[in-house]
Amino acid sequence: MSALITLKDLLIQRNGRSALEVPALEIARGETLTVVGPNGAGKSTLLLALARLLKPARGEILYDGKSLAQMNELEYRRKISFVFQAPLLMDMTVEQNVALGLKFRGTSKEEAQARTEKWMKQLGIESLSKRRASQLSGGEAQRVSLARAFVLEPELLLLDEPFAALDPPTHARLLEDLSNILKQDHKTAVFVTHNLNEAAKLSHRIAVIVGGRLRQVGRAQQIKAHPADEAVEAFLRELPQSQ
Repeated sequence: MSALITLKDLLIQRNGRSALEVPALEIARGETLTVVGPNGAGKSTLLLALARLLKPARGEILYDGKSLAQMNELEYRRKISFVFQAPLLMDMTVEQNVALGLKFRGTSKEEAQARTEKWMKQLGIESLSKRRASQLSGGEAQRVSLARAFVLEPELLLLDEPFAALDPPTHARLLEDLSNILKQDHKTAVFVTHNLNEAAKLSHRIAVIVGGRLRQVGRAQQIKAHPADEAVEAFLRELPQSQ
């Protein structure tokens, strides 16, 4: 498949220091790439760079063959959705939260209603449509956050550990639902997690970032069997044995 995202000789700096180096990376259209690595490795920095919230100090990011630096910022922002670890919902109903981005984009009421109802149903929150965000559990709030991202029909979905704060049963159910939606919807997605088993379940390939550098890209079993270097090997050793 053709690459939707291409990174070339990328260097991202934060506070004057190197935060992330990516020598080369391609993300195919329709692929789910999961990014793993220890805390502070540069995983979220990669997402922020892809969201055009951090500018490269060197190298470039291409979107469908076109450099982000040459693209209109608003045009690009409308192609992506970002889901954070904290849901960041507004003090309004579930339905209003899901439809908020469509309202900002001037989508007609009829289309906005249809798309909002579709994604509330997909994420299993249609029965909560009139409930206010402050009355939701953590899992319910994150489902609303996902629906709010999908309703915009993004070409690229960025997810920064969206289930990290949830209890294990809620985490497992949401992961299953997200995995099914991504397979059915063929969205291109970049998903950050600490959990290698979670990464293997959700994604086509896994990218390992350690010490602010992309070290290896491949399938989970390949990475476990043949770590690219000592840094990857050390990261794998530190994971819980169940992973």
